[in-house]
Amino acid sequence: MTRTPLAAALAAALLLTAPLPAPAHDHAAAPAEAAQANPFLLAEWDTPFGAVPFDRIRPEHYLPAFEAGMAAHLAEITAITANSAPADFDNTLLALERAGRKLDRVAAVFFNMASANSSDAIRAIQTQMAPRLAAHQNRILLDPALFARVQAVYRARGISGLDAEQQRLVERQHLQFVRAGAALSEAERQRVAAIGERLAALSTRFQQNLMKDTDEWALFLDAAQMAGVPEALKGAAAAEAKARGQEGRFAITLQRPSVEPFLSFAHDRALREQAWRAWILRGDNNDGEDNKAIIAEIVALRAERARIMGHDSHAHFTLEDTMAKTPEAALELMRRVWEPALARAKEERADMQALIDAAGKDFALQGWDWRYYAEQVRKARYDVSQDEVRPYFPLENFIAAQFHLAERLFGLQFSERRDLPVYHPSVRVWEVKDAEGRHVGLFYGDYFARQGKSGGAWMSSYRVQERFDGAVAPHVVNVMNIPAPAEGEVATISLDDAITLFHELGHGLHGLLSDVRYPSLAGTAVSRDFVEFPAQILEHYLLTPYFLDRFARHAGTGEPMPRELQERLIASRKFNQGFATVEFLASGFVDMDIHLLDAEAARDLDVAAFERASLERIGLLPEIPMRHRSTHFAHIFAGGYSAGYYSYLWSEVLDSDGFEAFVEAGDLFDPAVAARLKKHVFAAGNRRDPMDAYIAFRGRPPVVEPLLRSRGFPVGPAAGMAPAEGTE
Repeated sequence: MTRTPLAAALAAALLLTAPLPAPAHDHAAAPAEAAQANPFLLAEWDTPFGAVPFDRIRPEHYLPAFEAGMAAHLAEITAITANSAPADFDNTLLALERAGRKLDRVAAVFFNMASANSSDAIRAIQTQMAPRLAAHQNRILLDPALFARVQAVYRARGISGLDAEQQRLVERQHLQFVRAGAALSEAERQRVAAIGERLAALSTRFQQNLMKDTDEWALFLDAAQMAGVPEALKGAAAAEAKARGQEGRFAITLQRPSVEPFLSFAHDRALREQAWRAWILRGDNNDGEDNKAIIAEIVALRAERARIMGHDSHAHFTLEDTMAKTPEAALELMRRVWEPALARAKEERADMQALIDAAGKDFALQGWDWRYYAEQVRKARYDVSQDEVRPYFPLENFIAAQFHLAERLFGLQFSERRDLPVYHPSVRVWEVKDAEGRHVGLFYGDYFARQGKSGGAWMSSYRVQERFDGAVAPHVVNVMNIPAPAEGEVATISLDDAITLFHELGHGLHGLLSDVRYPSLAGTAVSRDFVEFPAQILEHYLLTPYFLDRFARHAGTGEPMPRELQERLIASRKFNQGFATVEFLASGFVDMDIHLLDAEAARDLDVAAFERASLERIGLLPEIPMRHRSTHFAHIFAGGYSAGYYSYLWSEVLDSDGFEAFVEAGDLFDPAVAARLKKHVFAAGNRRDPMDAYIAFRGRPPVVEPLLRSRGFPVGPAAGMAPAEGTE
């Protein structure tokens, strides 16, 4: 997943009603003294590469920095609208690109901290600033005088001598204003602005409720209760318990890398049920941190805004600016994959129930049993288990593996820099150079779970690439939530974590390799159903003999993974794909269903009942919950993926088909294919329509058969498809 600083702040940040606590810093100091103390108020940062001076930033610096940034931004906008010269590309569009730099800088740092290193002080500031930033953005995007100038440049774009990238910038900026409501009547603009500010408040509350629910729950266990759990995971659970003041015990948390392995290995069925229920009920506890009422209001407001904007639903409004173009196209792809996935999941359920029955157990398979018995079947069928594989996946080896992949494909070199400030002692930084030794950017890695950190994994940016007022190198971060090992132990990761590592590197490289003029078009600023493609195509490299031979080495002995174990592991990857696909698609269908509601139907929404009805329509097996139930579905209620969770599957069509270009070339690092991938995807930002970009790389539109084959599903005669067929 990708996150962008100010965009995330304006589209997904939220408000709580709690008052802001008194700042620890004395803001009554003289202005010059305050400016000197506040890193954000300095013209430039004197760190190497202009890196964020995390060691000098304090919570009390953010509010005055936001104030100064917003004031400067509005002054820049006023200068544009007050210009008496006719609107043109330079005095309007380029001026807009230059505007808001101070605000972008503080937002980039602050909203990354709100996700990766939050605290009571950060959350209080987020509460106060989210609606104010939404109002600030509305003031700009709904300014009639400013829109008139943008509109004038847009209408003249074909006769103004602009090159292709300049025209793309004009089109994208104009579309941003239109989709914000700039072309509406005054009354409609005011209502859309009010909706946006309220949505910012609600999304923030959703995120903070979920983080609180996740942070506060832990299952503290003794050694006997951890029976079946691998030693590496026991070490991480012991370290977590110690951090929570329960030294000598083991703590299972609601972070996915903690609870999923527990559900896969713990012998105690009652404890598995306890952990599973807490996990699926995040945000749904009928208490002060319950998200159901928040969801209902978010959905109703989104539907109302879509109606004002002239669309049937929020899903129609959102997908208009994607590769899919329409909800129908996205649903068609999901339905095409759903039927074979559900059939496979039923086969998997039968296999596990047979195993339970053969062991003389008198119970039917339940949700808290699925992962546990899937491991038993995997072991019986492929003679491989996660417990056996995990020691061959030391985190350090696979950080090296992902950098090696970046070098082989794109010639990049990563050199760790220990002289740059970081926001937490476990965060690391690398300088990135190209094959000729030229500086490309900075790459931050934040790998371990901790309290105050949102769950999941994502890429974000502290600085975005550009080169129209001089070259600006990007600074990107990859964030994960791997359980930290016990002191003195080697950190090992699961196979899924290793795949996620490669995935997030893809997003990181999408930011690092960006080579466009304008920051609005740079890096990951592409449609949601295209942005996952550069990340997901890199996942294919992990389970190849090339990488397993070089990097899958036992954490204790250093011995390479035996080739026969590699073969068993690779063969087992299609196992349990019915479950994995069904749990994902269940979330995708609920996301689409709830955002297809019109404004009338969205009123008084009973979220729990709606979710149940949506899942009943598709015939979801009761043993498989949604991957993200509505009350903890941060992608769509506190992020930018609303009516867009399908995009992971859409992008998987692209990545499965795209990776076959390397297979067809007979070389996983074929220089010609890699060069096209870099030029038309990783470096291209949003310079062109995403389908055009894909075709420029692949030579043709994508087809769906490689996706079905990769998951082990049957490929029927009607399976071939170009994802945007009939929707362009």
